[in-house]
Amino acid sequence: MSKDLLKCSKLNKWYGNLHALKNVDLEINKGEVIGLIGDNGAGKSTLIKIICGVHGLDNGEIYFEGHKVNIKNPKMAMDLGIETIHQYNTMFQEMSIARNVFIGREPVKFGLSSLSILNEKKMNLESMKAIKDVGLDLRSPHIPVKELSGGERQGVAIARSMYFKSKMLILDEPTNHLSVKETLKVLEYVQSLKSIGIGSIFISHNLYHVHEIADRIVGMARGEKVCDMPKEDTTVNELIKLIG
Repeated sequence: MSKDLLKCSKLNKWYGNLHALKNVDLEINKGEVIGLIGDNGAGKSTLIKIICGVHGLDNGEIYFEGHKVNIKNPKMAMDLGIETIHQYNTMFQEMSIARNVFIGREPVKFGLSSLSILNEKKMNLESMKAIKDVGLDLRSPHIPVKELSGGERQGVAIARSMYFKSKMLILDEPTNHLSVKETLKVLEYVQSLKSIGIGSIFISHNLYHVHEIADRIVGMARGEKVCDMPKEDTTVNELIKLIG
């Protein structure tokens, strides 16, 4: 069985006269963590927004599990199995953990559209199971997300992705503003994804976190890919010089 998960070939993106992505190639295998690094304006955000369907391509090709795809919007990316977790994740702070796990994909007892009745029992039971599966211990599915710590919120986001059988995660600065303990927990979450074949793109300005977690490191500068190597072939100091 092929290990290929995502393959991007010759991706280009312009914003007016700004050539934001210049013939960028990227490959990710199942169960592999790619550390994506680069200074502000390097093209990292443009690349991941294209992969997760927020922005369209100007030219180039994307293949997912061997099939050419045209990811026109975030829902199409999610349907393929691509989920994105941001440093300020898109959770609804006043809603419960259970509602946030199932947001936009709520199970219903019966009914159609706005008249449907949510299956809250299923949401409560399965959200807690998903959270437990990532090693997170929360006392109730009814807790509002605003009462969780930063690390707990990232854990819930990862649990949601695993519950819906995501095949690839994009983690955009997931350790920003977290304590040392919470950061270690998030890094553990990412490591655990490898064992079940989920590929990840881990984006961070903290090159020490990237070097610790990644199997392979991809560096970008001025819209171009400037390195793509196993982490064993480089050091944090070399990476600082490379993308500086």
